[in-house]
Amino acid sequence: MQQHSMTALNLVKLCVGAETIDDLVARIESRVRINKAAGVGSVHDHVTRMHPRRESELLDGGSIYWVIKGIVSARQPIIGFEKRTGTDGIQRTAILLDPAFVLTEPQPRRAFQGWRYLTAEDAPRDIKRGKRQKGMSPELGRELAELGLL
Repeated sequence: MQQHSMTALNLVKLCVGAETIDDLVARIESRVRINKAAGVGSVHDHVTRMHPRRESELLDGGSIYWVIKGIVSARQPIIGFEKRTGTDGIQRTAILLDPAFVLTEPQPRRAFQGWRYLTAEDAPRDIKRGKRQKGMSPELGRELAELGLL
């Protein structure tokens, strides 16, 4: 598995409402289905109010790191940004993501609003498929990470 770029700038975002990786997978699959039906293609889009000022750095190999239940648990490569106007007339930004997600080593993260920039040096490392036990809860991942066992 290819490791994430060591110079890329990334975003970290709470995966609000998700309890597990399976919840993230369900969201990705739902958005991809909707986008395919709309003729947009196989892309996961996440709409946010703010547009990142450091867009070019994010597009140079960056990812969005998802925080699930207080733990950074997975990432998705950022493939683009698109301006969108909501039904309320407010302009927003769709972060276009590769639907193929990558599990990461668990990294505790306090709650925050919106998204934050995350340098490659501070980002958790990718974990190889199969290393993380299927069904491992974020809580167990956090405890094992805090004990230095993951």
